[in-house]
Amino acid sequence: MATVLLTGGAGYIGSHTLVEMINAGYDCVVLDNFSNSSPESLKRVAQICGKEFPWYTCDIRDEETMDQIFCNHEIDAVIHFAGLKAVGESVEKPELYFDNNVNGTNVLLKVMQKHNCKKFVFSSSATVYGEPERLPLDETCRLHTTNPYGETKLQIENNLKTVYQKDNDWKVVILRYFNPVGAHESGLIGESPNGIPNNLTPYISQVAQGLLPYLRVFGNDYPTPDGTGIRDYIHVVDLAKGHLCALEKTADTGLFIYNLGTGTGYSVFDVLHAYEKACGKVIPYKILPRRAGDIAEMYASCKKANEELGWYAKLTLDDMCKDLFNWQSKNPYGYGEEK
Repeated sequence: MATVLLTGGAGYIGSHTLVEMINAGYDCVVLDNFSNSSPESLKRVAQICGKEFPWYTCDIRDEETMDQIFCNHEIDAVIHFAGLKAVGESVEKPELYFDNNVNGTNVLLKVMQKHNCKKFVFSSSATVYGEPERLPLDETCRLHTTNPYGETKLQIENNLKTVYQKDNDWKVVILRYFNPVGAHESGLIGESPNGIPNNLTPYISQVAQGLLPYLRVFGNDYPTPDGTGIRDYIHVVDLAKGHLCALEKTADTGLFIYNLGTGTGYSVFDVLHAYEKACGKVIPYKILPRRAGDIAEMYASCKKANEELGWYAKLTLDDMCKDLFNWQSKNPYGYGEEK
C-alpha cells in the first residue's frame, strides 16, 4: 500500500482523515508544527486505529527537515492540510498568512519535485468563491476572495495550475471545503480551537458547556427563512472520506477541482436547535448587528464529486451535533487543560 504524507495531520480535518487513511490500509507519515494543534490528537488517532505511525514536529517552510522526511520515507503522495486558517487573523496579519500558506506550499512542492513525488491533494476552501455568483456554488463559479486567508488559498490553487502546466506528470486534486463540523464518533478526537472559537458550532458547544455565556448571532435580518445566515455544514468524517476518494483520483494524470459539502444550506438557528436537541438543553443567544462582509447564503453543488469521485456526504446535521456534543462533553477544554 502507498505511503502518504499528511502535512498538518494533527489538526482537526487532518486527524480525522488520518483515521480513515490508516483504517483503509495506507501507511501514513505526519508532519505538523503544532501551532494550532496538539500531539495529543496523534496519540488518540493511534488509540482509535490500534496502530502507531511516524510523525515529525516540522514547519513546511523548513526545507532541510522536509527533505530529510522524504529521504527517511518513500513518500508516494501528499495530502496538504498545513496552513493558518483564521479569517480575522489573516486581515490583521496578511504577511504571516502569505508566508506560511503560500511560501510554505511552494517549499513543499519544491521538495516533492526533488524526490519525484507528484501526487498532491490540496485542502482549499469555499472562501475562494467570495460573494456567490449563483447558488448552489459549482466549480465553474467566479472566484473572488474577500480576505487574505481566501486569497492565500486561491494563490495556491493558481500555483498548482502552473505546476501542472509546466509538468503534466503531476496529479493534483484540489478540494474546496465548505463548513466542517462534528467529531469522530469515539469522542477521542475533534476540533480544539485555541482561545475563543471563530466558528459557529464550537462556539455553540462551548456555550452549552457553560464556558461562554451566550451565542452571538450576527444579524437576523437576512433575506432567509428565519433571518439568519445560511451555510453548508459537512460532517468532518464525510469530509475525511472525501480525501480517500481524492487520493484514488491521483491515479489519473491531471488537475481536478471538487467541492466537498452536503449541498444543503442550514441557518444559524437550524444549527442552534439541532445542538439543543443533541445536548438536551436550551442554549442562550443574543442578536447582534451583522458583521461586515458576511453574506446571506452559501451552499455547494457537489454533483461533480458525486459523479467523478463516487463520493457522497451521508451524515446529517443531527449526526454532526450529536458527535460534536459527545466530543465536547468528554473534552470540555479540547486537548488542553482548563485555562
